[in-house]
Amino acid sequence: MPTAARLMAAVCLAALAFLLSGVVMPLMPESTDFGYFVPVNIVLGLLAGWFVMGKRAGRGTTAAINNGLTGVFVLVLWALFVQSCNEMTRLAMRNRYDDAFEAIVAIFEIGAEWAWTIATFDFMVIAIIGAVLSGLATEFAENRWR
Repeated sequence: MPTAARLMAAVCLAALAFLLSGVVMPLMPESTDFGYFVPVNIVLGLLAGWFVMGKRAGRGTTAAINNGLTGVFVLVLWALFVQSCNEMTRLAMRNRYDDAFEAIVAIFEIGAEWAWTIATFDFMVIAIIGAVLSGLATEFAENRWR
């Protein structure tokens, strides 16, 4: 059921996904073709906000901060998984893998490598501050517009 808290969470995480995408792009090699990187991350932010954060709103300030941190963590995990699947597919089309199992394992290897690459101070600060603000904004929307 649509609520103001779900909408607020979705909008907040979509905006945060846009900001974090801008932080991640300079960390990648210059030859990287990003394609639909930013729009895909924004959609993942919308989905994580709507389904993960929005339904857990209305439990108090501490729970709101935890809700924001959980939502951002889920957003980053989903983004790493989706972008890793995309990269694995690109490499599979170039016959890089011998069988399907090797390609599936590569998804997690690529994701772990990229997680290590993006684990910078700037990324962490923006993610944590954005998570706290998103959680509090979602809680405010739940309390204000029931």
